[in-house]
Amino acid sequence: MLRKLLLVALVALLGACAILELERPAPIPARALDVKTDCSYRDETGGSGSLKLDVAAGRVRTFEAKANFPEHGSCRFALKDFRQVKEMPIVELAQANGSCIVRMWEQGARVTVAFQQCERMCTGSAWDQLLPMIYDRRDGSCA
Repeated sequence: MLRKLLLVALVALLGACAILELERPAPIPARALDVKTDCSYRDETGGSGSLKLDVAAGRVRTFEAKANFPEHGSCRFALKDFRQVKEMPIVELAQANGSCIVRMWEQGARVTVAFQQCERMCTGSAWDQLLPMIYDRRDGSCA
């Protein structure tokens, strides 16, 4: 009886591991990023944002991102304030006169735009609220 219980527990554990394996995001592809979007979002807290992005063969041609957080402030990013320092495997923009770094990559159908050390690009306490922006190629949405 104890052996049967152990066997059932082991099968359940292996099954759970197999399910978790299926939910992992795909690895970042080793190819140049190609993406074009002009999307916006509004979340349940009243926050909103927009992302305008055009990247061809890893070269950023258009980049504008805005995020607004009620009672906290806003963050704004524009390509004119950055220089591109990397194309692959992750696109990277560095602020021309500051410490802000913006990174872009794709995983599966999603393109992520993440911000590091960009407090000066935000007003109020908006920086504390800012998360990476994610564009979903499947339905054209962003969040």
